[in-house]
Amino acid sequence: MAGFQVTEWNHRLLTGLIPQGGICIDATAGTGRDSLFLAQQVGETGHVISFDIQQTAIEQTRERLEAAGCKERVELVLDSHTHMAQYVTELVDAILFNFGYLPGGDHAIATKPESSLLAVEQGLTLLKKGGVMSLCVYSGGDTGMEEYDRLTKWAAELSGKEYLVIRNDFYNRKNHPPVIVLVFKL
Repeated sequence: MAGFQVTEWNHRLLTGLIPQGGICIDATAGTGRDSLFLAQQVGETGHVISFDIQQTAIEQTRERLEAAGCKERVELVLDSHTHMAQYVTELVDAILFNFGYLPGGDHAIATKPESSLLAVEQGLTLLKKGGVMSLCVYSGGDTGMEEYDRLTKWAAELSGKEYLVIRNDFYNRKNHPPVIVLVFKL
């Protein structure tokens, strides 16, 4: 347990919260870890829509899903998470965001505060009551601290009557460790 990365810990927090047969969004496909996790959670009757702006990320996600036998449950979309509403026709059970850059990829291609805020706001409109939106927020990189500050401030200011926000920190790690912010729609 001591070596958990933020995505591993996030998956543990979300296990059991996503229903079989559910519909979910991986807003930042990356290497496909979140897409695979969601595909496993929704089961054979569920559906996952995964977004990324990089063809490399879509290919890595496809390969991971094929290796696990879950590809048919996941729709891969080469587009920005700011366009989620153009592809999603019904309310969803969960939305996962993993901000920053593609692991092993070009650090110059990373999420930006402005588009990330647009995407999470849009995500709230797509989330069904009882659903959860997960934000893995990093503070490194060129715009990481600004994105971290703006996203965590945004989450802290959500209405307590409409949302439950839980922040989970790696409290004793140095160098600005990532945080997980879970937003439950009440």
